[in-house]
Amino acid sequence: MDRGTVGSAQSGRLLVEVREEGTSAVVTPAGELDHHTADLLREPVEDCLDRGFVRLVVDCSRLEFCDSTGLNVLLGARLRAEAAGGGVHLAGMLPVVARVFEITGAEAVFTVHDTLEAALDDKSGAGDSQAGDAGAGRGD
Repeated sequence: MDRGTVGSAQSGRLLVEVREEGTSAVVTPAGELDHHTADLLREPVEDCLDRGFVRLVVDCSRLEFCDSTGLNVLLGARLRAEAAGGGVHLAGMLPVVARVFEITGAEAVFTVHDTLEAALDDKSGAGDSQAGDAGAGRGD
């Protein structure tokens, strides 16, 4: 496993770390993802896709809040990744964040995993919701 850091961005309310994990880019946003901080996630995600990573794993375990702007960043990444034959996997969502995906129906277009390890073990590239643990960890 390659755990080399690819990059990071931060502001007072959001820190985004990116690292390579095999053929995946693992993106870890920590804090609040909203209108004011969305570019701090958008830029490293787009950089990963520009660098040829078509499989993104977003470790949401430290994401405390996500509004519609943040959701749109992830949906945009999903479209780009799938167009290139890959996908976006979401892992470890806290119930407050999972609720946003549930209410908007966005959970149906992402593969959602309980843990980062489960997302990394899932070798599928597509961002559909067919994973064995899809839907888990949402506080249902």
